[in-house]
Amino acid sequence: MRAEWHETRLLWASRPALFALLRTAALGGPVWRAPKLGWLVTDPVVARRVLNDPKHFTLLGEGGVGHLWAQVLGDYVYRIFDGPGHADLRARARDLFTDATARPLVRRVFTPALEPAVERLRAGGVVDVADLTRVLVGRMMADMLGLDLPADDERYREVFGTGEKLARLALGSAASTELPPDVIARAKAIIAGLTKNVPQAYAEASADTLLGRCRELGLSLEETSGLAALLMVAGTETAATAMTRILALLHDTGQQHLLRGESQLMYGVISEGLRVTTPAPVIGRSVSRDITVGRTRMRAGDRVLLLTHVANNRIGRFDITGPTYIPEIRQLWFGAGRHLCLGAALARAEIRHFLDAMLGNGPIQIVSRRPAKGVLIPSYAELRVTIG
Repeated sequence: MRAEWHETRLLWASRPALFALLRTAALGGPVWRAPKLGWLVTDPVVARRVLNDPKHFTLLGEGGVGHLWAQVLGDYVYRIFDGPGHADLRARARDLFTDATARPLVRRVFTPALEPAVERLRAGGVVDVADLTRVLVGRMMADMLGLDLPADDERYREVFGTGEKLARLALGSAASTELPPDVIARAKAIIAGLTKNVPQAYAEASADTLLGRCRELGLSLEETSGLAALLMVAGTETAATAMTRILALLHDTGQQHLLRGESQLMYGVISEGLRVTTPAPVIGRSVSRDITVGRTRMRAGDRVLLLTHVANNRIGRFDITGPTYIPEIRQLWFGAGRHLCLGAALARAEIRHFLDAMLGNGPIQIVSRRPAKGVLIPSYAELRVTIG
């Protein structure tokens, strides 16, 4: 129960409205309609059906994340993030992130920040892993965007903070994904600053970087810029909070002790951790054609909110010894269908590398923790650990 208590605190602190939505929806049926929000889906099988049905559901209409970011990134989002253009882009980008390419990328980018933290733990010191994961993800963002920054961790905290500001502009979009003009202007300014080096890096980057691989795979500069921006939006807070919260779950449930000498359990740790934390707790879609889902008739133009956090947690509590494959869920924390998270392999590699480093010298002990308030993704503002 200790783990559930701390996860509940994170949900409440991030946004009380999100907490209320998830808790209320969990008490309802698999599909039901909420005033001002649209259809709420809490059943994993129904959620997967929606995500795998591009004929009747789209992310480019009101309620979909594509509609949200097209206002900021430009109309090319409509061309390449759904429909035939998206299918073509996915086909050409399928080798962008694989387990084989993600592992060396994470090792190269994470090592400069992880090694000092591990040494501090070995010496009996305390490490704020919430801050550490922000530095790690800031480094990955900088690498993706071709930013040439000094080794100072503070610069990478700033990069992460900028990406966090961009993601926070989506706060309040549960009721509508139509952004006010002033929000669009702020978001465009943030993206312009972060992606200013992309054209030059795209032309000159080595093939072991994201931009270099995009070039080698034949993606255009426009497609590459769009992918970099969306990975930046989708992979900042989600990646950092997943690493921190999974480490906390291992501590709070005592299951970190099961990992000693049992490295084969790590796959279950990652999948279970992502299932329980579900860093993207809500996925939005718009109904493009009338359709009946179960006994529910949905009309074109309706909004659908897939409450993935509720769907994933219906299975039960965090347990790394359970089955690593649950058919009705599969990898619902990464979405499903043609919009399955492109950076899934990268996220798994990041979490694995981080956990191996943090737990490699013995079980950790949490010294103090503090939930983050008013954030898009439930997370820790501070999680200080030492070797226990």
